[in-house]
Amino acid sequence: MRVRSCLIPFTAITAIAFATQASAQTMVREQKVISSAGARAMVDACAAWAERNHVTLAMSVLDWGGNLIESHAMEGAAANAIDTALLKAKSALRWRRPTSEMNKIVRSGQNLAPTFMHDFPQPGALPIVVDGEVIGSIGVSSADGEKCAQAAIDAVFKKPGTPPAP
Repeated sequence: MRVRSCLIPFTAITAIAFATQASAQTMVREQKVISSAGARAMVDACAAWAERNHVTLAMSVLDWGGNLIESHAMEGAAANAIDTALLKAKSALRWRRPTSEMNKIVRSGQNLAPTFMHDFPQPGALPIVVDGEVIGSIGVSSADGEKCAQAAIDAVFKKPGTPPAP
């Protein structure tokens, strides 16, 4: 009888300990974060793409929270190029899609929210997706910016052996 009376509180304490541990795990999640080295490598890859294609531009890389990690303007870029790249990157991050898609949605009248939310839905920015998770975005001042951004994402995050993006 005495063993049984001790066993009940022990069982309850054990159950509470496991429940607390399980609920603590559900309260925390792991977040992938783009490093400053990764952002710099993306900027370098985008700049290399721009040089090969004879384009002068600026680019900005944001982390998952919208914080600027890296920004670069090539020699001869327009005075507003960095601002344009940053605004595009913020828009791609907020809507978690390429800004060219947002441009089509706004122009068709399907969704005008980006315009009154002070976004810049002009083609030139992509979200950075790693293992299905948006970890940031890259915005490029050029109209062909999404090609440059994709080249940068592929150069830094593409797994070896996967075919290049179209």
